[in-house]
Amino acid sequence: PGIAQAGGYRPLVAGSGWPLYVRQELATAGAAREMARTALTAFIQITDLHLTDAQSPARFEFVHPFISSAYRPHETLTTQGAVSLVKQLNALPGGPFTGRPFDCLVSTGDNTDNKELIELDWFLTVMSGGSIVPNTGAPDRYEGVQAHGSSDYWLSESPYWDSYKGKGFQQIPGFLTAAIGAHVSPGLRMPWYSVVGNHDEQLLGTVPNGLLEWMYTSPIKFDLPHTDPSAIAIAKALCADPSQLVPILLQLKSGGPFLPSTVDQRRMPFTLSQYVRRHFEPAITGPGPVGHGFTDPDGPTWYSFQIAPGVLGVAMNTTNDFGLAAGSINESQLTFVLAQIDAHPDQLVILFSHHTSRTMNIGLPDPNHPGEKLYTGTALVSALLERPNVIAWVNGHTHTNEMIPHKGPTPKQSFWEINTASHIDYPQLARIIEVTDNHDGTLSLFTPLVEAQAPFTADPSDLSPTGLASLYRELSYNDLHRKDARLGAVADRNCELLLAHPLH
Repeated sequence: PGIAQAGGYRPLVAGSGWPLYVRQELATAGAAREMARTALTAFIQITDLHLTDAQSPARFEFVHPFISSAYRPHETLTTQGAVSLVKQLNALPGGPFTGRPFDCLVSTGDNTDNKELIELDWFLTVMSGGSIVPNTGAPDRYEGVQAHGSSDYWLSESPYWDSYKGKGFQQIPGFLTAAIGAHVSPGLRMPWYSVVGNHDEQLLGTVPNGLLEWMYTSPIKFDLPHTDPSAIAIAKALCADPSQLVPILLQLKSGGPFLPSTVDQRRMPFTLSQYVRRHFEPAITGPGPVGHGFTDPDGPTWYSFQIAPGVLGVAMNTTNDFGLAAGSINESQLTFVLAQIDAHPDQLVILFSHHTSRTMNIGLPDPNHPGEKLYTGTALVSALLERPNVIAWVNGHTHTNEMIPHKGPTPKQSFWEINTASHIDYPQLARIIEVTDNHDGTLSLFTPLVEAQAPFTADPSDLSPTGLASLYRELSYNDLHRKDARLGAVADRNCELLLAHPLH
């Protein structure tokens, strides 16, 4: 962050990189390892893109004073930000510590924000290449709250005061017109794999399916003052009991207040089956693989894949359709995961999921797997610690950088949990992961973080896709709800994670 301007708004400027932090909780770093190590794999993790239809009537922006993720001043620019990230990842020659070209990329869920068909189309186009028009509803204008809402939002083109301009946000004429303009993604130049997150599974990642589907194609968009008792009741319901939303919204539907919304069938929610099937379309294949990890268009949402010779990946679906954002793993999937690990005792195994071990804590039944026993993250960690060839579990969901050492009964029965911040909330990062054999009985996992390609300092007069991507990052830093803890400590960012080599 640069020098604060009027209102406290701070532009972003170039600064020094974060240092490498060596973590030795699970193994001791040998003095000669830097000269002896060889690369086993190098890959990229992106997570929590939250590609957002910001004009959708199936949203509750007005509760953002209570639920910070309900509205973000930069949410109109998610596709431009994601394309800028793809361009940066394509420009990287490989892992910075090993020079190894990237074997693949894994996107660990919340690829969409509200499980809309159009958001899924944007995600697949960002990843595989093509033109994106990030607009829904009226084809010739922006209809969301930033154009017509209350002073609780950043009214980006309006000359009038709002709570964001009070913190130094500028009026930017033409901003919304530019935000919904067409732009092009080059697509990734490496194989990529797709993991399901709770926002890919439920309305806003929280509301169980079947409750509020009518909202997606509603001709009205609710916009209440955040002080309205109904707004407070909706915020409480979203956090505790989404079923309570139904009577509240039906009453508001007849009396308002609301904004008009042009109906757009592309906003309809996709099912898990549709999510998987779309990944098999030839136009989406790009550099592959066909299905992007999913093994059957009508098959499960979890799978295993070969990251590199001797390194197996296992992708899990930790979402629970009951709602409330937390995760779990059902019995049939847990059986699959453990069977894959046990079937490859001669390979190192890395797991991928959306939820972290700590956020897999929902005890409610999953409607997608009726009658099946569910397991928490604690139970999964216990099962993984029994299997020495597991070396890492890579995930997202928390929008925070964190490294968690899981120490087993012996050094070889330990692994690292690598949790990476989102690409919607500041600091908007992706992560490179390189695994090396140090040839001294240890492995190193390097975890450098990467930003998008757009210039650090935004120019409000530059409304090109690149200029908008710069604004995407800078606005996210200045969001009223920014949480600096999401950066993580130095020990959660660019790390070398030591681990006993379980196969030696």
